[in-house]
Amino acid sequence: MFTKILIANRGEIAVRIIRACKEMGIATVAVFSEADRNALHASLADESYCIGPAPAKDSYLNMASILSAAMLSGASAIHPGYGLLSENPRFAALCEKCGLAFIGPSASIIAAMGDKEQAKKTMRDAGIPVIPGAEDVETAESAKKLAEQIGYPLLLKARSGGGGRGIRLIQHPDELASAFAAASSEAKAAFGDGALYMEKYLSPVRHIEVQILADKQGNVVSLGERECSIQRRNQKLIEESPSPAVSEEMREKLNEMACKAAKACGYVGVGTLEFLMDADNDFYFMEMNTRLQVEHTVTEMVTGVDIVKWQIRLAAGYPLSFTQEDICLSGSAIECRINAEDPRKNFLPSCGKVTLLHVPGGPWVRFDTALYQDYVVPPFYDSMVGKLIVHARTREEAIRKMQAALCELVIGGIEHTADLQMELLASEEFQSGQYATDFMQKRESREISA
Repeated sequence: MFTKILIANRGEIAVRIIRACKEMGIATVAVFSEADRNALHASLADESYCIGPAPAKDSYLNMASILSAAMLSGASAIHPGYGLLSENPRFAALCEKCGLAFIGPSASIIAAMGDKEQAKKTMRDAGIPVIPGAEDVETAESAKKLAEQIGYPLLLKARSGGGGRGIRLIQHPDELASAFAAASSEAKAAFGDGALYMEKYLSPVRHIEVQILADKQGNVVSLGERECSIQRRNQKLIEESPSPAVSEEMREKLNEMACKAAKACGYVGVGTLEFLMDADNDFYFMEMNTRLQVEHTVTEMVTGVDIVKWQIRLAAGYPLSFTQEDICLSGSAIECRINAEDPRKNFLPSCGKVTLLHVPGGPWVRFDTALYQDYVVPPFYDSMVGKLIVHARTREEAIRKMQAALCELVIGGIEHTADLQMELLASEEFQSGQYATDFMQKRESREISA
């Protein structure tokens, strides 16, 4: 097992990883930007190193600074968390070159799954349905020709990265040129790669993802599905497990497809297969995330499996200690992302000092955050400041528990999205479980027309 791990991330996920390491008896090293000098993760770790100025490109994306901190501290492994460098094959390769274990799959697997064309080919060869589309669309002119073959509406998507960035919905040929330029520019700024791919736009659909664990001995286990269809501009707002739309028979099919996909690409570590489910309950492979997901928490709640600890064990070469037959989803879990944004002002980001913080409590209520009273939320990074997660015997009980927890949550000094989450949970669509990825779009359209 690793003796010391450097966490190449910030915020709540850095805190989450540090806590897992402490429980495993592993020493921790934090890195922080100048803006995060007083951040919680920097004080919780056994050692902390400043790696650069506030902008992420000069600090949390600065591979040389992070690797230097790892070597200086004597760390034996690097955990990238999610976002930032977590799906960067060059960073994973540099870790290996420096004699550091990268807590994730190999650089070659990250590259292969990050290459949308290769990933879809791998899935097709494994007998897994994929969405019709075209890969590596280089220019607006070539995109126009390919779009005529695929048919409108369609989606332009960034080849690298995720998190909803670099995505544009094209309803009509006249929109293609400007959308292509905007998506490519956004992808270049977010991931350093402006390349795009194109796929047929399916609607209405549900966004269903499946969590898998795979060891170096060739064993793969699926931990069931997560429902991630409540999104605003491709950013997830609420996740739940199990999905209210997935039957036991469908779940078994999803688990089989996910495990088959992981074995087909020789996957090792923690990963997530993302699918779109259409109105006929057919599933289509969308992409594979070769990292820890923000919403891994709901899967932990319904399975009792600590995914972060297992991610570390798998990277260290430990075999899985359970099989697919041991996995049983118990009850229902819901996660609400709490973002420092003002929904009344078109989700304008909010920053400043947290003047009062009260965290909800009670059985099976969890708030993953890096906030503390008097902490100053900086303006430089992602707006998510916490994740509120609950678990109950039934979905109905979980919804009520989440509503109670949101009522109790107090974050003074900044604007945040807890009240919005309350409204979403109370909606007829969410209560019934009959919603799709256009949920927020329809809601905002109703507000405009009213």
